[in-house]
Amino acid sequence: MNPEQQKSILSIALLAAFADGNKDDREREQIRQLAESLDNEAAVLDLARLYQDVLLKRVSLSSAAAALTDPEHRQLAYEMAVCVCDADGRQSDAESRFLNELKAMLKLDAGQAAAFEHEADAIVDLTEAAAPSVAAGVAATPGPVVAAQPNVPEAELDKSILNYAILNGALELLPQSWASMAIIPLQIKMVYSIGKAHGVDLDQGHIKEFIAAAGVGFTSQYLEQFGRKLLGGLLGKAAGGLFGKVGSAATGMAFSFATTYALGQLAKRYYAGGRVMNTALLKDTFQNLLGPAKQMQTQYLPQIQQKAGTLDMGSVMAMVRGA
Repeated sequence: MNPEQQKSILSIALLAAFADGNKDDREREQIRQLAESLDNEAAVLDLARLYQDVLLKRVSLSSAAAALTDPEHRQLAYEMAVCVCDADGRQSDAESRFLNELKAMLKLDAGQAAAFEHEADAIVDLTEAAAPSVAAGVAATPGPVVAAQPNVPEAELDKSILNYAILNGALELLPQSWASMAIIPLQIKMVYSIGKAHGVDLDQGHIKEFIAAAGVGFTSQYLEQFGRKLLGGLLGKAAGGLFGKVGSAATGMAFSFATTYALGQLAKRYYAGGRVMNTALLKDTFQNLLGPAKQMQTQYLPQIQQKAGTLDMGSVMAMVRGA
């Protein structure tokens, strides 16, 4: 895939990110920072400029789609757009219209598109299953705000957090689009289990707010995962051998491993301390935890590679469901 094709796919992904018009300033800033950070890894692409072009509507969906002539590239662009639109939950009407328009412009094989839509819907269902949902009538019951000792040994909590981090790092080594989609449901499930260990029953809305307050945007996290895979040549059904491109995946793997590990440690501190951290403190603490977590990725690389070799969609779905 040449730089122009990468640029077109990333343009479509960014257009998908803003399709519903509801991104708040915090999420827009995270996406802007993402474009700048990816620029450092792809000097031939001016991604910061691309972000501005999309935001200011200087690039059109039709022109980006027309630049993709290879059927695999068109399918990949559509898959990325679906994943981005699904990042923060069910698609809005505006996002559904955007995807229908994109599908028509790309002239996709109807069977392939439908098959991936089915996979994506399954992952969205997993996100909702990862923790109780307010929409389903299950509300959080936080109780008094006091420091709480976990009802499981702290060493067991740390082991669980590490296992989630290894699993999410392993998902970054898989070429399939659904693999990166599974990371956020697993992070939600992890935070839910940590809260429950401290006697707090969390609803999905609370968990999403906690993750966002830490500075981890759902849409920007997906864009980061997909962007790094795309630039590293790791996306797509024909991406090549799993372990042959571990070097290219190292940055993305470290990102998902570290983000998950730092979120887990932050949740442990937050619920053990009685949930008294404000947003600024949550974000600062998360950033302080993120640096050491990134350094741990090298130490656990063999376990991440081994885990990647055991994963398929069925096994990941079972893990999120708790089966």
